[in-house]
Amino acid sequence: MTRPVNGGVDIGVGGGSRLDSERLAQLKRMKRLATGLLVVATITFFIAKANEERGTWIGYLRAFAEAAMVGALADWFAVTALFRHPLGLPIPHTAIIPKRKDQIGRSLGEFVQGEFLTREVLTERLAGLGVGRRLGAWMADPVNAQRAGDGMADALRGTLEVLDDAEVQGALEQLVERRIRQTPVAPLISKAIDLTVEGGHHQRLLDATLTAVGNFLDDNRLVMRDKLARDSPWWVPEPIDDRIFDKIFLGVKSFLGEVVDHPAHEVRSALDSRIVAFAERLRDDPAMLAKGEELKDEVLNHPEVRAWMGTLWGEVKGSLIEASSNPDSELRGRIDRGLASFGERLTTDAEMQGKIDGWVERAVAHIADNYRTEVADLIAGTVERWDGQATSRKMELQVGRDLQFIRINGTLVGGLAGVVIHILGKLV
Repeated sequence: MTRPVNGGVDIGVGGGSRLDSERLAQLKRMKRLATGLLVVATITFFIAKANEERGTWIGYLRAFAEAAMVGALADWFAVTALFRHPLGLPIPHTAIIPKRKDQIGRSLGEFVQGEFLTREVLTERLAGLGVGRRLGAWMADPVNAQRAGDGMADALRGTLEVLDDAEVQGALEQLVERRIRQTPVAPLISKAIDLTVEGGHHQRLLDATLTAVGNFLDDNRLVMRDKLARDSPWWVPEPIDDRIFDKIFLGVKSFLGEVVDHPAHEVRSALDSRIVAFAERLRDDPAMLAKGEELKDEVLNHPEVRAWMGTLWGEVKGSLIEASSNPDSELRGRIDRGLASFGERLTTDAEMQGKIDGWVERAVAHIADNYRTEVADLIAGTVERWDGQATSRKMELQVGRDLQFIRINGTLVGGLAGVVIHILGKLV
């Protein structure tokens, strides 16, 4: 395993990923193959050289082997010189990658910036992708919608956790209080009364009240009879008190029953008139408007209300964090269903697809125009922080296997070239 040198980043191949291990094994196999061909060419050359007098064809074999050795050695030198000094000798213009990694990183960044991160290239590429249509088809799948919902929930939770609670609480408290103070109370109550009357809710409330009063009278009949007995003059006979109490009690019960049983009772009509008149006063009477505002100020300035408003953000934040963390919460369910519904609509709505495509193209073009230099600097800066030797090993790991074909081809092509040269020499 390689180690960082002079603060360089350890990007050695040892102990790396499984893919790196496979690449290393492939590189070693290709190196053994290329070196094996060189060894075979060398042995063949010496054998052919020793037996050259035995036949003409031996000369062709010697020429092939000799040229193959030269080609193999030359290409070995060229490939090796990219990554290190051949045989450890400090030959000029070798170990190119370790020595020039900074320039390579800068050139790579400039190449990516100039050839890939341009408005024209990116918009041309995006124009044929159909981002909106693909996004809709992907999000219409409930599984994908749930994944996107998980991402949105994580983003929401992360945002809530990093916010300054004091600032948010102050802003929210001011917003709520300002909104309440800007809303007149009396007309709001008047509107609520109008809606109550239109729906007949006040009549049901009246029925419930009258029924409750009747039940109260039944439950306390003896208490009220004793009260009458205590307050009645001593000289009034008890049977007369009983008759007076029964008449009054039954009269009140009968009246309550009549109001409850008759929807058109005059008491109900009188109640409607009074409620409507009160609602009109709330809307139009300056005195009622002023009293409503005074009542609102008293409520807003009450210590309990101020304390509740002071904890408003904490309660909202806690509820949102809890809901976003629970996959079975109503919030998560609504997010998932909303995203799936949006995806289904997006798959069939060409106009919306066009809008999504336009937004993506403009966003990417803006990033390309304003931040492509930062991308080039990022590439160059990252390469500059790498250790030279480790960088060389990493790059050899990535492309070294393919470069071994240069050695193999050099061996074979060199040998064929040697045969051709030998034939031309015979002809001349």
